[in-house]
Amino acid sequence: MNNNLRLVVNNTDIKRLEDNHFFEKDELKIILDLYAKMVSEGSWKDYGLSISSKQVGFSVFKNAAENAIYKICKNFKPKNKNLKYLITDTNGKILKNSSELNSLLKNTNWKKLQK
Repeated sequence: MNNNLRLVVNNTDIKRLEDNHFFEKDELKIILDLYAKMVSEGSWKDYGLSISSKQVGFSVFKNAAENAIYKICKNFKPKNKNLKYLITDTNGKILKNSSELNSLLKNTNWKKLQK
């Protein structure tokens, strides 16, 4: 019998780390619905996800070989509630921000944001 093994049940530290460190299911559905619409229009071609301890980002590409044209971000601990969800450009400049993802994406004119 190995005395070095322990069974850990309901480890609250692991659960706390996993909470809010990604898009929630409904948030991801909103983003992917928008992505599908934009792909069908021919505006977007590819996407990528980036995750850090401060935020998660959904990057949108016009061509797979280029830099992302937009990044839809969720900040985990925003200093201001209106900075919870952001749309940034390739340089990280904030183009739009909101406390609600759905309203942010619905009220964005993606054609005007494009260069």
